[in-house]
Amino acid sequence: MAKKQFKAESKRLLDLMINSIYTNKEIFLREIVSNASDAIDKLCYKALTDDQVGLNRDDFRIDIILDKNARTITVRDNGIGMSKDEAENNLGVIAKSGSYAFKNEMTDSGKEEEDLSIIGQFGVGFYSAFMVSDEVTVITRKYGEETAVKWQSKGADGYTITDCERDSAGTDVIMHIKADGDDEDFSAYLEPWKIRTLIKKYSDYVRWPIKMDAEHQERFDTGEKDEKGEPKYEYRTVTENETVNSMIPIWQRSKKDVSDDDCIQFYKEKYHAQKNPAALVRVNAEGAVSYKAMLFVPGETDEFYMFREEKEGITLYSNGVMIMEKCDKLVHDYFDFVKGIVDSPDLSLNISREILQHDRQLKTIGQNLEKKIKGELEKLMKDDRPAYEEFFKNFGVQLKCGVCDEFGRNKDFLRDLLLFYTSENRLISLKEYVGNMPESQSAIYYASADTVKHAMSLPQCEEVRSRGYEMLYLSSALDEMVIENLMEQDGKKFCNVVTDDLGFETDEEKKAAEERNTESKELLDFIRESIGDEISKVRLSAKLGSQPCALTTEGGVTLEMERYFSRGPSEEMRSIKATRVLEINPDNSLVKALQDAYTSGDKEKAGALSGILNTLSKLMAGVEIEDPAEFTRQISNLF
Repeated sequence: MAKKQFKAESKRLLDLMINSIYTNKEIFLREIVSNASDAIDKLCYKALTDDQVGLNRDDFRIDIILDKNARTITVRDNGIGMSKDEAENNLGVIAKSGSYAFKNEMTDSGKEEEDLSIIGQFGVGFYSAFMVSDEVTVITRKYGEETAVKWQSKGADGYTITDCERDSAGTDVIMHIKADGDDEDFSAYLEPWKIRTLIKKYSDYVRWPIKMDAEHQERFDTGEKDEKGEPKYEYRTVTENETVNSMIPIWQRSKKDVSDDDCIQFYKEKYHAQKNPAALVRVNAEGAVSYKAMLFVPGETDEFYMFREEKEGITLYSNGVMIMEKCDKLVHDYFDFVKGIVDSPDLSLNISREILQHDRQLKTIGQNLEKKIKGELEKLMKDDRPAYEEFFKNFGVQLKCGVCDEFGRNKDFLRDLLLFYTSENRLISLKEYVGNMPESQSAIYYASADTVKHAMSLPQCEEVRSRGYEMLYLSSALDEMVIENLMEQDGKKFCNVVTDDLGFETDEEKKAAEERNTESKELLDFIRESIGDEISKVRLSAKLGSQPCALTTEGGVTLEMERYFSRGPSEEMRSIKATRVLEINPDNSLVKALQDAYTSGDKEKAGALSGILNTLSKLMAGVEIEDPAEFTRQISNLF
């Protein structure tokens, strides 16, 4: 029996596949099972018009047989099988796909049925068996033929093909598992638990039953009595042939057959969740790209969620075969908290079935899913506000990051999902805020600090609140970046009460304020010099209400941003500082005392009061003071 050689290009490709194309050895079983499913699809389709097939739909199956002593895994199907020529063409020439040709033939002839699903259209998946096997034997018999064929190969050195016997149509793929190496435990693939795990992971939703023998302990009556006259029982090991896979996935079933409660139960079991999901998205899309999806917005999270490198995410299937356990190309990172399944027969897959050759279909699916997710979240906000606010506390950071990422490209898509605090316990959307604005209010006012409570206590907020205007209170540098990216809401600009012009002063009042600062220039320069370089400017302010002073900034870096940068990983980032400005209230008694001391020539007291004002402004702004003891001494020396 002469050994035949693979074609030169096939030999090179086989070596490449075994060593490079597949990044995960365990997918070999997925590929072989998918080919078996494909073969059954073909014979099942033929049975629709050929009474001689003699098999009903319930008769088709895939068997997996383990033999630890022989170190073999056999995958057996009762599908269409192959003739000698087909075995020669399909197994001897890598990337030759009988399934792909079959699908094209059905499409061209107009005979493609809704129930027809061709999985094994990739042509090379069979050769993934050589990642775990040192020899592969295929015994196959074509439906309608009397003689079977045996194809055998140890890899790139070639193959043999001979006639043999097989009782009926179908195919056996027998893989002789490699010996264990220093870094490889190939023997694990001979363990029933391992094979069952791989089936559940990759092939759980293949439409045909995948069966394996399973051992169980069974109690039986020995027929004897114990000393109390009771029957004596013992246990024995029995072997039962069981179906391992679920076959029909819940997301493939119609809404009339599967309730939302059924979906929620599936979610809890699959993702080990205690709480119901905050939102459920079910899609059955047909058109240029057909797909089914069942997605869940979790109802809970934990404090470590944002720091996990691997998140569960969305699992991608093609015809019930898992392609990617976590597909990060479906939705943007701002929706990476979404879990669930997407299943499409229209994906363009590469030869390893691991990544997409073209992402056009995936991009289309992703865009549609994001609209569906957003729609469900908006519905949740409208129908169950407490549940939405709980969701936002869990995952609002992702939405905020999405507004800032890609130079604000997605800001308009996400803006209606954002919530902001208007008090310590009240959240509001920007659309709601603008809807509540009185006609006299021209801007959206906000203040930023390290906490909402702290932002509410800033002296610059007093004048805004005194006019009856609501404010947004930001508690992080990320919040400030979100506001900067959004720029406006329904035509209303954002106004930072700490750094921006509130718009309350008339031109005459602004002119008078400038004149007052000019008149007080000598005093203001003295205060700045007394404080030192940490303050770039001192100015009088009419927006401080009852407070004597406030610390504000000029330029693009605020105090909250400075705090954020101070925790950065690099010295360059940590060196970014805000340009600080001390604002003082000329009508406050402390500022008047400073002015009196300066006018009377008591520069020492005036300098001490300047330092006290600076320290007070830092305390109110949440800036850490370097020497609390010195501040205490300064206060004590005044009395």
